[in-house]
Amino acid sequence: MNRIDRLTAILVQLQSKRIVKAEEIAERFQISVRTVYRDVKALMEAGVPIGSEAGTGYFIVDGYHLPPVMFTENEASAMMMAGKLVERMTDQSIQTSFEGALFKIKAVLNEAQKDHLESLQDHIEVMKPRVTLPAQAGNFLTDLQKAVVGKQVIYLHYFSNHQNELTEREVEPIGLFYYSAAWHLIAWCRLRNGFRDFRCDRIKELKSTGEVFQPRSISTMQEYFNSLQQANVEMKSATVLFDRKEAHYIQNSRHYFGFVSEEEADGQIRMHFLTADLNMMARWLLSYGRGVEIEKSEELKETIQQLVEELQEHYLKVDAQ
Repeated sequence: MNRIDRLTAILVQLQSKRIVKAEEIAERFQISVRTVYRDVKALMEAGVPIGSEAGTGYFIVDGYHLPPVMFTENEASAMMMAGKLVERMTDQSIQTSFEGALFKIKAVLNEAQKDHLESLQDHIEVMKPRVTLPAQAGNFLTDLQKAVVGKQVIYLHYFSNHQNELTEREVEPIGLFYYSAAWHLIAWCRLRNGFRDFRCDRIKELKSTGEVFQPRSISTMQEYFNSLQQANVEMKSATVLFDRKEAHYIQNSRHYFGFVSEEEADGQIRMHFLTADLNMMARWLLSYGRGVEIEKSEELKETIQQLVEELQEHYLKVDAQ
């Protein structure tokens, strides 16, 4: 990217939120912080009203706006591809909003770019699962996003799979988390007096109470993850070592079992998982035989051992007949 294009992109980034740190700009464009300082100075000398807060970052003075932004062909293609994922992984409320945004994007494209998207549309598809994903049920994701940002106490009519009962409760939402093919609401539950994980497809009714809550000791998703084991008894952690060959084949399927992160480990790949169903995860891992090793989770090891014993007993009986 040449400097003129980078300066334009930096200006767009500065308008994307209230404060932008120099480190964020440097990371995005793979440049030094010193270069960021020079670029911002060049924008200011060109008449762009950029302010700064010591130790915080840069901001555009209120009232200044760029002319309508034109999308590149690659950017428009990326948005169209994202729409395919939105269609499969979110509910109707998000799908409707994204569809409206995509129409606005298409409206500012030139004729060649529009033709490009029309041609690409029929050649990209996200495989539809054999059963409807839980994430597509309900119509609450948009309302939940507003509640998270506005720190609004919400009322839930919720089916607890663990207790096998419908419950009514008020919660203080802190974030949304997608794992195991479903969206989950992370919130402080006033009924249980603790942080809980609510599957969004099990929410039967949602209302805003109009009350604004004060953030507790845990107010972000990262803080929640750091204390997840203590906060939610339904979630279990596991660390699994995969041979490189096996790891190559599970890039997609691992996300259905609570994949969190991975790292190199002496010729193997160490993967960390958070899952609510160790039994299902054990059955999945069995299919990779000696290519996997449970590094952390005695319960997962015991579950696999039990499954192996059951299989052995079953086939011994078959051979004896």
